Amino acid sequence: MAGKKEIMQHHMNAIKFVRALHALSEDQWRTPVEKGKWTVAEVIGHLIPWDEFVLYKRMPYLFSDDKLPKGSGTDATNTMAASKAREQDKEIIIDKFILVRSNLLQAMDNIPPARWHDEVVIGETRLNLSDYFNGLVKHDVHHFEQVKAVIQQSNK
Repeated sequence: MAGKKEIMQHHMNAIKFVRALHALSEDQWRTPVEKGKWTVAEVIGHLIPWDEFVLYKRMPYLFSDDKLPKGSGTDATNTMAASKAREQDKEIIIDKFILVRSNLLQAMDNIPPARWHDEVVIGETRLNLSDYFNGLVKHDVHHFEQVKAVIQQSNK
């Protein structure tokens, strides 16, 4: 389980990784990560509303007595984000990802290290903040591996 330092490093690396996707051709950018799955554009595009959700709907409530707001629904958020990514230019998606992830990284950096082990309650689930952020890292890693596979396949 990664601590604050490792989680912060992951997000810095995520920004670098996505920034490097500017070099992809339009064909690579619009290639499905697997048959019948999202394209690279849709994968990266769907990360943006989730980062915004964490930044604006989770972070402000983490250390308050207020309940964490519920999500709008995974399927609805993903469908909307993928649809938007199909219509947007690569540069817009990448730049928006970098902006939002940078803002999220800054907000995470402002959390005192001692608070990373505080318990948070999301619905009926209790977990510590570090576990919550580690879950987000795992989500990124899963999708970044898919994108890397597309890049490797297209470079053969």
